[in-house]
Amino acid sequence: MDRDTVEPDVTAFPGPNAREWVEFHGTNAAPSEYSHEFVWDVTREADGPFVTDVDGNVLLDFTCHIGAAPLGYNNEKILEKLREFDLVEPMKIAGQDMYYGAGPSPEESSIPGSSHLMEKLVEVSSQYDMDTVFLSNSGAEAIENAMKISHDYRAPAKYGVAFAGSFHGRTLGTLSITKSKDVYTRRYPEISGIETVPFCADRGCDPGTCDCGFFAGEGSQLRSMLAPEGGRIDPDEIAFVVLEPIQGVGGYRFPSETFMQEVADVTDEYDIPLVVDEIQAGIGRTGEIWASDHYPIEPDVISAAKALRVGATISRSEIFPSEKNRLGSTFGGGDLLGSMQGAFTLEAIEEYDLLDNATDRGEQATELLRDDAPDHVVDVRGKGLMLAVEFDTPDRRDAVVKESLERGLLTLGCGTKTIRLLPPLDSSEREIDLGIGIFCEAIEAVGPSAKAA
Repeated sequence: MDRDTVEPDVTAFPGPNAREWVEFHGTNAAPSEYSHEFVWDVTREADGPFVTDVDGNVLLDFTCHIGAAPLGYNNEKILEKLREFDLVEPMKIAGQDMYYGAGPSPEESSIPGSSHLMEKLVEVSSQYDMDTVFLSNSGAEAIENAMKISHDYRAPAKYGVAFAGSFHGRTLGTLSITKSKDVYTRRYPEISGIETVPFCADRGCDPGTCDCGFFAGEGSQLRSMLAPEGGRIDPDEIAFVVLEPIQGVGGYRFPSETFMQEVADVTDEYDIPLVVDEIQAGIGRTGEIWASDHYPIEPDVISAAKALRVGATISRSEIFPSEKNRLGSTFGGGDLLGSMQGAFTLEAIEEYDLLDNATDRGEQATELLRDDAPDHVVDVRGKGLMLAVEFDTPDRRDAVVKESLERGLLTLGCGTKTIRLLPPLDSSEREIDLGIGIFCEAIEAVGPSAKAA
């Protein structure tokens, strides 16, 4: 497969082999959220955003596995380095109970491991004076640990603050601060003391124009809940405010500078730890290493995963518990391959100027989308290669996802009527032209009145 010339080629989607694989998988798998019947054939050719399925269809993947494959498939920027190593067994160890190295010293190490990954994460978070990392298996664990260290740091705090429309994970702890679709949370137990305030997703809002309810009266709902501002909650009893700088599952909602400034002002004035969920938006997706870098906030804790290949909770040493065994995850931080991939991903972002590329290709994509957008496209928005197209109805959104698939373009819905586009961070101008062209063809095919089948 030549990435510079290949194009999507779809005979039938899903094909008979894909249907058989889906049926086989479903025989023993619990129901989950499979967005479409795309079955990647790991034995066939793939490169960057191009991938082959089990029926031989070649597709252009603008989902990057919801950002978890930041450079797409079989990308040489990662594979070339992985080939240098004779991989060992076990690849995953009890990384909070056992150390591992490769060679006589870290400087002479033949394998970049979890220690090197943590060093790199501290480096890219130095603008927030962060110096300590706890590695785990997943984004949900990264958020759980952010909640734990914040509660320990603020003991005996009994409240946490989350935002409407948020998604932070599927564990019981993270579901307590997830405020999007009720299918995630319905009839599950919750952590007590979680307060919810509106997330102001109007990118141009200010207190005078805000209609989401965040700004009200002389201040904001975040501010007015506090006892010194006339509310009922002692700010010293708040363990954390947890925020997605850009809401992902909730609909790729981009906040205004005014909203973010108010969050920054309140958390700073009352010394409330600000936990930012960078699981989908972080690691270069928006054209900055952290989406927080675009806004006037100063995170106290960063939670990362997906593109990082492992979970990571990043903060300052004084916020982390000093007592051993206050934190732990038997296999977390012991994934040799994940740590290597995370380190190589951060290296590739720096080596190939992928932050600048994400910014340039994102501007290209939004310009193309806005130029060709019909009236039933409500909004086109994005930062870097974290892009969203919002439609006037959920049915039309679903129909465009389907039409895109039939033309060989993989996309994903989010929110109620939005499609998210996450091309690889090293996407070329040709690939953006090609993918957005297919997407616009799908929008046109759906037309002003078509509904999803």
